[in-house]
Amino acid sequence: MESQDIKPFDPKDEQLIENKNLSLFEALLPIFLLIGILGYNVYAYEDSATSGPNQFALIIGAAIAAMVGFRNKVSYAAMMEDVSKNVKSTSGAILILLMVGALSGTWLLSGVIPTMIYYGLQILHPAIFLPACLIICSVISIATGSSWTTSATVGIALIGIGSTIGMPLGMVAGAVISGAYFGDKLSPLSDTTNLAPAMAGTDLFTHIRYMTLTTVPTMVLTLIIFIFLGLAQNTSGVSDSSATLASIKETFTISPWLFLVPGIVILLIIKKTEPLIALLIGTLLGGLFALIFQPELVAKIGGSNQLSFISGYKGVMNAITVETSIETTNEMLSDLFSSKGMKGMLGTIWLILCAMVFGGVMEAIGALTRITDSLLKLFHTTLGLFASTVTSCLALNLTASDQYLAIVVPGKMFAKAYQDKGLAPENLSRSLEDSGTVTSVLIPWNTCGAYQSGVLGVSTWAYLPYAFFNIISPFMTLTFAAFNIKIKQLTTK
Repeated sequence: MESQDIKPFDPKDEQLIENKNLSLFEALLPIFLLIGILGYNVYAYEDSATSGPNQFALIIGAAIAAMVGFRNKVSYAAMMEDVSKNVKSTSGAILILLMVGALSGTWLLSGVIPTMIYYGLQILHPAIFLPACLIICSVISIATGSSWTTSATVGIALIGIGSTIGMPLGMVAGAVISGAYFGDKLSPLSDTTNLAPAMAGTDLFTHIRYMTLTTVPTMVLTLIIFIFLGLAQNTSGVSDSSATLASIKETFTISPWLFLVPGIVILLIIKKTEPLIALLIGTLLGGLFALIFQPELVAKIGGSNQLSFISGYKGVMNAITVETSIETTNEMLSDLFSSKGMKGMLGTIWLILCAMVFGGVMEAIGALTRITDSLLKLFHTTLGLFASTVTSCLALNLTASDQYLAIVVPGKMFAKAYQDKGLAPENLSRSLEDSGTVTSVLIPWNTCGAYQSGVLGVSTWAYLPYAFFNIISPFMTLTFAAFNIKIKQLTTK
């Protein structure tokens, strides 16, 4: 998923709550009503829907679920206990979001992001930009095991380059996310890559080897699509690059030494340093390099014409905490070279907290288990079993708003069903990853969707049509099941 050890509890310890009094209609009612409100919010508010309306819609959805729970004799205390547990489970993610906001501020002020854009504009021709984004993010994500870290480092820079050359940002974000989740799925450092086989009852490397059977073809298709999309784009990057490069160099001190900062952060993640610690070090290094390489800018952001201890401190602290804008002679770059700091992440955190309230109530009243159990009974063929797994993962990403639950609940519910069908457990673990892991980022109120949208500055609805890897993955696993391609059977010892 996002990053190793992001949650302060072990997802494998998640207890499934059953409520035999709850009907399927009652379990689905809060979901249908919530989707209706969310859909109307998008119609009425468009891209501003996540600035408040969707948050309150999730609270309304939770209230409806609570009324269903009261009707089925679920106590208020029991619901609040699950809400509290869900909110607590996001503490790591919230802290990482705040630290990403801080990191983006100091990396802008220090010239790290402008330097990456400066050299990227000279290397990444518009025609190859989209497939290059896909490949770069894939490599970084495999190395770090973290789609979240990939987006927060090279992803931000690639968005900046794409904006500069006139590439549609939804496409760029789709390429970044597709690459980030490809690497995340196959990296042994990823928490969900470890969680899925643990739930299914197989080992990590058997799971990874078996997962390549569907993941690699999906990646090849995604790469082909982005190659054609890149060739079809009519961008202004080549003709405008000289003026843009001159404007960047006029505003910032550009130096290859600035690559040390992202290089150290990526190395720390590869060495299994906790993400929060790595991002904090990256933020502090960004602040230090800002004082060394951009003293005049730091002083200006700190409210002075000359660098001093106070103006230096205020300049770096402002970049970390609040909105920072750096003016250039190029109007487009002036819009690009702005960061919202930790404060800019509060809207995303608000959305995650409200989503956890809805997911917590749904879990407490037994709705999540009721829906998954009904899907399990609905299908009897091998294809039907795979389809029910995929559908359950999608439903839980929509309702629980949490990628871990989209792996844990179906993993626990379906493990015996796969065994009864004579299917090896890696079939289940692969299905959990092909549907639960990758689709969470496509849902605006899911923790992953909210994070990626907030970090990249591109709405979920804008990048969703271009996150081809994430869209194709569930269909690929169903195609393999439909045609009985590499469906491993249990072996008798």
